[in-house]
Amino acid sequence: MLTIGIVIISVSMLLYNLSRNVRDRVARSSGILLACISWVYFVDIVVGLQPAPPILETWFRVQWVGVALVPAAMFHLSDALLATTGLVSRGRRRKAVRALYITGTGFVGVALFTDLLIRDLTPTPVWHMGAGEFFGLYLLYFLIASSFAVFNVIRAWQRCLTTYTRRRMTYLMAAFTTPAWGIFPYSLLFSLFPSGMATVPEGLLWLIFNIANLAVLAMLAFMAYPLSFFGQDKPERIIRLELLQFMLRGPLTGLVIVAVLQTIPRVERILGIDAQAFVTLTVVAAVLCMQWGISLLMPLLETQLVYTQDQEQARIFQEFSQRLLTRADAEQMLEAILAALCDHFRVPTAFIVSTFYPTGPRLEQYVGLGPEESAKIELHFADDFSEGKLTEKLAAAEHFFTWENFWLLPLRYIHEQEEGALLGVLGIWARSETPNLSEDDQQILVALTERTIDILTDISVQSEIIRTIENLLPAKSNRALQAKVSPFGQISLQAVTRQDSSTQIDNGIIDHPQFVEMVRDALRYYWGGTKLNESLLLNLQLVKTKSLQTEGNQVNALRQVLSEAIERLRPEGERSFTRTDWILYNILEMRFIQGRKVRETARRLSMSDSDFYRKQNIAIEQVAKQIQEAERECQAKKISPQAEVLENLN
Repeated sequence: MLTIGIVIISVSMLLYNLSRNVRDRVARSSGILLACISWVYFVDIVVGLQPAPPILETWFRVQWVGVALVPAAMFHLSDALLATTGLVSRGRRRKAVRALYITGTGFVGVALFTDLLIRDLTPTPVWHMGAGEFFGLYLLYFLIASSFAVFNVIRAWQRCLTTYTRRRMTYLMAAFTTPAWGIFPYSLLFSLFPSGMATVPEGLLWLIFNIANLAVLAMLAFMAYPLSFFGQDKPERIIRLELLQFMLRGPLTGLVIVAVLQTIPRVERILGIDAQAFVTLTVVAAVLCMQWGISLLMPLLETQLVYTQDQEQARIFQEFSQRLLTRADAEQMLEAILAALCDHFRVPTAFIVSTFYPTGPRLEQYVGLGPEESAKIELHFADDFSEGKLTEKLAAAEHFFTWENFWLLPLRYIHEQEEGALLGVLGIWARSETPNLSEDDQQILVALTERTIDILTDISVQSEIIRTIENLLPAKSNRALQAKVSPFGQISLQAVTRQDSSTQIDNGIIDHPQFVEMVRDALRYYWGGTKLNESLLLNLQLVKTKSLQTEGNQVNALRQVLSEAIERLRPEGERSFTRTDWILYNILEMRFIQGRKVRETARRLSMSDSDFYRKQNIAIEQVAKQIQEAERECQAKKISPQAEVLENLN
């Protein structure tokens, strides 16, 4: 059972490290050590199944792939830990690592193909191999490599000057030597005595093995925490949360399943049932119970281990992310509310307009309207709202009033800071000239409008928060160097990949064959995303000039460049959703500036999906041409951004 537990935990940690920070030297060296430990204990599991003696001897020999390489892997890990404190090898330690791996590989070959290291398979008191002539050399190699590995870790601990770094190095130092004496082949050492292992009591032998297994199991769990920080640029809180979730849903669940499988044979004898038929149900029940228990305990564990008192802000952000209402979520919920209103009031059409956007009213959702009708209603409402025809009515109205063929109901903020301010408008098809609502209608209307107000309030507040967060995000793409700090204080400067790639294009970016695709990606992530933050369009002289008008925020400057390019495609005259000369502008403005979905935009413009995508590609190409022309004009002026600002001020 302990052996299986060691294999589960070591393999889990190995996979965890490889999937997250494989580029870090400490992670790679610890991965080699974990792989060796996993292999040694996996072979122990196979040996416990008692195969035939010839097969058993083969497994004992193959086990030395891990046994022989553990000392070299320990020294490799110690060298990597010492380097994290700033004492990077000048070549001697790296050569020693290579020499130890070569020596360990040599012992593997000797164990596999000769009897010089291990020989004479013996069945008593347990199956084991005897020591060969070269075992003394292996013992010397083991002691030298392990001793220098411990020496390196002690040096690393001494170089840690702060309590923070010394505490983590202490964790590693306390558990570091456990793999060495946990996997050491004691049976070969006992076989050197004249009487061999025959005089060793079997109970004492099993006690030694179990103590060693327990120590290794504890070491693996103990080392998982400090090793998980290497090669990571995430906050400690996130790393702890990821590790906690992984250990609970991975190794712990695996150990519970193993315990269940070990218990089933005993249950068979007690209950007198067929274990083979019972095992599937039991394992499935164990997995379900584990996931259910973890889901219940996870909030408590996060509070105690992750979101402590000093992580209160992180807890608030976590709750915000869980309660975040995306636009797709809001549209679905508003559609459900409108459908319920139409069904209850027995009307075919209803819509919701928001009025909190700086650009003016926006049709958030509707039911029972076609593309042309919804576009006309939105434009007509926006015109009447901007001209003041609806302003007085909406300000004074407390109930439905008639507008065109609809009943309109103003939706107001209910928060204390903005209580009473107009948030949006609910419109339903007028089933009579004047609103006539029964008491039941009033109750349903109040409940649904309160829910609508909550959704619109969330959209309004969250849009402001998201815009603020975007401005707070570090402009990583503008840095030539990126600093990385190890868990033990070592600072390293690395060139940012995006900066390097951009310099290859330089000012010829507008002539790059992928320029249209760059514009497409920038439009697709117009309101945020890594594509916009890492866009090569940020290197345009036009963007650098605009950034002085956006307080140095190049992302907002790029947005301004894109929006101006789209506006230059706007035809003269009153906007139309049916005229062909307005198609390209309408697609760009609705799809990217307003952020509407493809189907919604295509439906508004009475277009099929295939026709929409074809015209969208044409529209994006036109935007790219507008940006190319503006960039050439900007470069032709040969005016620095500072001079242009002074010119504008004058």
